[in-house]
Amino acid sequence: MQDDDKRWTQGPMVDSEDDKASRQKQRGQDGDEGDAETLRERQRLAQFDMMDRWIDGVLVEQRRSRRWKLFFRFVTILLILLGLSLSFYGIYSLGQPVVPSGRHLGVVEVKGVIDNEAPASAQRVIEGLDRAWKSDATPAVVVHINSPGGSPVQSQRIYAEIMRLRESGDKPIIAVIEDIGASGAYYIAAAADEIVAAPASLVGSIGVIFASFGLEDAIDRLGVERRVFTAGDNKAFLDPFSGISDEQRAFWQKVLETTHGQFIQDVKAGRGERLGDDDQLFSGLVWTGEQALELGLIDSLDSLDGVARRYLDEPRIKDYTPRLDPFERISRGLGRVAFQWFGIPEASSPLRYQMP
Repeated sequence: MQDDDKRWTQGPMVDSEDDKASRQKQRGQDGDEGDAETLRERQRLAQFDMMDRWIDGVLVEQRRSRRWKLFFRFVTILLILLGLSLSFYGIYSLGQPVVPSGRHLGVVEVKGVIDNEAPASAQRVIEGLDRAWKSDATPAVVVHINSPGGSPVQSQRIYAEIMRLRESGDKPIIAVIEDIGASGAYYIAAAADEIVAAPASLVGSIGVIFASFGLEDAIDRLGVERRVFTAGDNKAFLDPFSGISDEQRAFWQKVLETTHGQFIQDVKAGRGERLGDDDQLFSGLVWTGEQALELGLIDSLDSLDGVARRYLDEPRIKDYTPRLDPFERISRGLGRVAFQWFGIPEASSPLRYQMP
């Protein structure tokens, strides 16, 4: 037992100073390791903080970008709606009559070919005439003509309306011819109380025309077979790929002469004794305004401005012609192209009161 105690108590002696230094060195090492760990932790926290600030900045920028996108989308939609509103308003206002103020000449335009599908249609011209006639501010109504003519039926309708208004005797109707007032256009002018034209205007061409081709020999040379099925011996006598007999030619000439006779009769009814007795008057010839004055086809050499000064101390002119709907014009144009493309005949007379 004593030997055991000696074993535990005996052994190398440890100096207290060395022991203390060893412990301090161990503590220093532990402290250095703790400082390094603390520094690394602080760096990680700083990185996390920087990452948080960067993410916050990105989110703020995204929110700002989203707000600007929404703003620009809203502005774009607003501009589109505004444009559509202005377009619909403009289209609606095009068909509305112009409300004039003060005394003025009421003008109705007859421009271009006279046809049911053209701007110079009977419906449009008659509507303008009625508006100008009913206005209390118009001392006279002017039919402003610049047309080579066109459809006999459309010309007759306008002629009849002018004669109806003229016979009421409320106010004068003056036809003013610009560059040309020929054939169906002169038919219309003949109904007016007075016709004026410029010295170099083209006036007259009182006649009827039908133009076609005879292509029966050409189709035979090309080796093309024309297949037309009809019920009635003369149903296709105007077909340009078929021949025409003497009887058919005589019949069609009678149609032309009958229509020409209607033209002559209405011109005489409109102009009365003012017409001259020249044999060529109804031959289809066209004259200058100066020659037309000598033949009694017009009443004076003048212009629209001159007529306005004659009736008003302060010349003012208002156009009563209904404005055209652009969508209607486009649809009519497309329809006409489709008819021509598919070879479908248009619903208009082949006879024309029109210069070639």
